[in-house]
Amino acid sequence: MAQQGRFLALDVFRGMTICFMIIVNSPGSWSYIYAPLEHAPWHGFTPTDLVFPSFLFAVGNAMAFVMEKYASQGSGVFWRKTLKRSFLIFFIGFMMYWFPFVEKVDGSWVMSPLSETRIPGVLQRIALCYLCASIVLYYGSKQIVYAFSVLALVGYWILMYTYGDPNDPYSLAGNAALKLDLAIFGPNHLYHGEGIAFDPEGLLSTLPAIVNVIIGYLAGQFIRKHGNTYETVGRLMLTAAALIVVAFAWDMVFPFNKKIWTSSFVLLTCGINLAMLAALIYSIEIVRYRTGTYFFVVFGRNPLFIYVTASILLSLIFMIRVGDTSFYGWMYQSFFGSFAGPHLASLLTAIWWMLMNWLIGYALDKKGIYVRV
Repeated sequence: MAQQGRFLALDVFRGMTICFMIIVNSPGSWSYIYAPLEHAPWHGFTPTDLVFPSFLFAVGNAMAFVMEKYASQGSGVFWRKTLKRSFLIFFIGFMMYWFPFVEKVDGSWVMSPLSETRIPGVLQRIALCYLCASIVLYYGSKQIVYAFSVLALVGYWILMYTYGDPNDPYSLAGNAALKLDLAIFGPNHLYHGEGIAFDPEGLLSTLPAIVNVIIGYLAGQFIRKHGNTYETVGRLMLTAAALIVVAFAWDMVFPFNKKIWTSSFVLLTCGINLAMLAALIYSIEIVRYRTGTYFFVVFGRNPLFIYVTASILLSLIFMIRVGDTSFYGWMYQSFFGSFAGPHLASLLTAIWWMLMNWLIGYALDKKGIYVRV
C-alpha cells in the first residue's frame, strides 16, 4: 500500500507539471500574458521557470523505482533499454520541431528544410539528461553520484565564467553555452525566439540539468527507504531549505537564469521541488486528503504522450483557418474575447486547451492505456 502512495504522489506531481506546462505553452496571445505565466526575460525567476526542471526532477524520481530492476537484469539490459528510450525521446523531440514537415512558400506547399530544423529542444534535453544520469546512477556509488553532481554544477560555473564574454560572461550574446552550440550545430539549427540564434536547451547548459534528474532520483530513493512518514516529510523539507539557501547565496555571483540553466537555478528549483513533493506526501499519504488528485493523475500517468500530443495538435489547430485567423486565434478573439479582457481571454484559451488534452488523458486512463517509450 505504501508503494502505491508513493506512486500516487509522483503521478500528482508529474500531472501538475504537465498541466502547468500546457497552460504556459499555449496562451491565446503571446502579447497578453500574466507576468507569473512568462519566463524571466533573462536573469531572475518566475513560476513558469519551474515547469521544465520539475519535469526533469520527476524523471529522476521515477527512475528510483526502476533502476534496481536494471541492476538485477544486468548491464546488457540496462544499456539496451536506456539507449533505446533516450534515442526515441530525442527523435520524437526533433520530429516535433520539424512537424508538420511542410510550409507555404509563394502560395505553394513545400517540404520544410532539415537544414533549418532546430536540433536541441525540450525532449532532446530530457533524453540527454536521462541517459547521462542513468549511467552515473547505474555505475557510480553514492559518493561518486554526489561528486559528479558537485563537479557538474561547479564545473559548469567555471566554464561559463572562463569562456564567456570577459565583460559579461552570463549575457545572452556572450555566454559560453551559445558559443559551443554555434560551433556544433550552427545558427540555423538553434532556437531564434530570443532575437538571435540562441538555444535555451543547448548542449553545454544540459550539463547542470542532469543534476535536476539526479536529485529527483535521490529523493525517490530516500522516500522508498523511509516511507511516507513525518520524518520523511521533515527531512525533505530541511534539505529543500538548505538547497534554497545555498541557491540564493550562489545567485549573487551566478544569477538564477533558466535560459542558460545556471547552477544556482538548479539548486533553487530542486529545493522547491523537494518541498512540493514533501507537501504532496504529507497531504496525500499522511493526512490522506485526496480530493481533486485524480485530475492531475490523468496527466501524470501519460505525461510524455500528452505533452507531445498537445504540441502536435496545437500546430494542426493553428493550420485551421477561421476567416483571417486560425481556429485557436478565433477561440481567443471571438469566443473568450467576447466576454473577457485580453489577458484573461488569453489565459482562458490556454486553460481550455489544457482541458481538451486532459480529456485525451482521461480516455486513455479509463481504457487502461499508458504509453511508455
